[in-house]
Amino acid sequence: MTQTVTLGDALDMTAAGPLVQELLGHRGQPLALNASGVRRLGGQCLQVLLSAQATWAADGQPFEVVEPSPEFAEGLALMGAADLCPPETASLP
Repeated sequence: MTQTVTLGDALDMTAAGPLVQELLGHRGQPLALNASGVRRLGGQCLQVLLSAQATWAADGQPFEVVEPSPEFAEGLALMGAADLCPPETASLP
């Protein structure tokens, strides 16, 4: 069964450490990240998310971002990581 983690509204530098701990608690299980409430995405949290995506892939476990907010999708696009969300789920303003 896929676990779902709801991401906070501000994924800034102060959120990176707690995000790592939250994700590690779900390692080894299919994981979906709900990004519907994200209003700000910083570089440190993006690094955490990209690392998690690679870790889940190496573990052979499903990992996806669902319901990305427009701000989250735009932040990904601006930082060159738009492929973290499948194009059909990302909705730019």
